[in-house]
Amino acid sequence: MEEGYIGAETSWVTYSEGIKGFLCIPKRWNPPYRGMILCHERYGLVKHTLDLAAKFASYGYVCLAPDFACRWNGDVEALNRGEAHLDITHAEIRAIMSDSLDHLKDLQQVDAGRCAAMGVCMSGIYPWLLNNVRKDVAANICYYGASKTPDDVYQNITAPSLVVFGEKDHGTSVEAMQNMRSKLEEYGKSYDFRIFEEGPHGFLNDTMPGRFRQKEAEAAWNVAIDFLDRVYAGYYPPDRIRQRWEANIATDYDFTKNVRME
Repeated sequence: MEEGYIGAETSWVTYSEGIKGFLCIPKRWNPPYRGMILCHERYGLVKHTLDLAAKFASYGYVCLAPDFACRWNGDVEALNRGEAHLDITHAEIRAIMSDSLDHLKDLQQVDAGRCAAMGVCMSGIYPWLLNNVRKDVAANICYYGASKTPDDVYQNITAPSLVVFGEKDHGTSVEAMQNMRSKLEEYGKSYDFRIFEEGPHGFLNDTMPGRFRQKEAEAAWNVAIDFLDRVYAGYYPPDRIRQRWEANIATDYDFTKNVRME
């Protein structure tokens, strides 16, 4: 499952009572580097997440992708195939995320004051769950997930958030996306919200040809890197609320016509 990556030194690590993770360290530039916790999709710690972790390293981030199935007694191979569901509580997620943040910040190559978290699909809410209990998270990134976030989680976000969806997402309607935006505004949170034209659910995942959309994926990646650059340049000061909504949606948008892509 692991490959050689041009821009990253990769290794499997174990920390904090058996949490397994995939660690990627940049091969270029000089430390200290920014840190990133990357959370996997519903399939577990598979190739797509490993590729994204290594990509972060090629952009100058020490990236740690924890395995949230590390303490799960289910069938991991079935999970990887999408045939099983990972049962994990918010408390368990917070614990793994917090331990992962500690491990990342303890690495000598990492700037402990510049660590963010990214969740994808099922794990979209995970950065917010971490930020609820750890105020030392610098930024939250959510890709096509977290549409059913409880109000108390929104209330306790402290770091700016990037939320990214595709217009053709079969699981989350534009109305639900607008509701997420409303909640962030209701509780006075800084955010950057993007909806990409024609993007289905999972459009970033190039291991699933039916879902992958190269144009939207490249644009969405650049949005994430730009967002992080703005965070670390001081664009989101603690005494200001900055909010941006950018969407590209068809005038005849009809959520019922969106279908699941493989």
